[in-house]
Amino acid sequence: MRLLGAIVALMLAVGTAYAVEPSEVLKDPALEKRARVIGKQLRCLVCQNQSIDDSDADLARQLRGVVRDRLKAGDSNEQIIAFVVSRYGDFVLLRPPVKASTYALWFGPFIILLIAGFGVVVFLRRRRPERATAAKPLDTSEKERLDALLAEDGLADDGAKR
Repeated sequence: MRLLGAIVALMLAVGTAYAVEPSEVLKDPALEKRARVIGKQLRCLVCQNQSIDDSDADLARQLRGVVRDRLKAGDSNEQIIAFVVSRYGDFVLLRPPVKASTYALWFGPFIILLIAGFGVVVFLRRRRPERATAAKPLDTSEKERLDALLAEDGLADDGAKR
């Protein structure tokens, strides 16, 4: 039982570990905190669904170095992010801005959902069985023809055999 508890604790600890290596950590805790905040906003271009703070990729390591170098040079968080975006584009941001070039990214899923919903409605309406129309009464020529057919088969007007 203790072994199971130790394994679970180890798995939880590994899940929250950062990819930042001890050699990358800045000596100034305030700058390091800012570096972590910036690193969580930038996407690893190799992993794509991780921030550079969480990624072990070489490119993420290089970007963390760029962020830390710019912090040491005295740049603000916004200046550092603008510098990285100028080199890699809006894709490097985990939360890209809403602008004309990112409309598909922001609104595309909703448009696809609306189109799919419309398609489902159309499909279900076409699939619905046609409502039965009320039978119109027979005119006199149709009644005479029916009576003649029934007489040939030997059926009376009440449907019983003669």
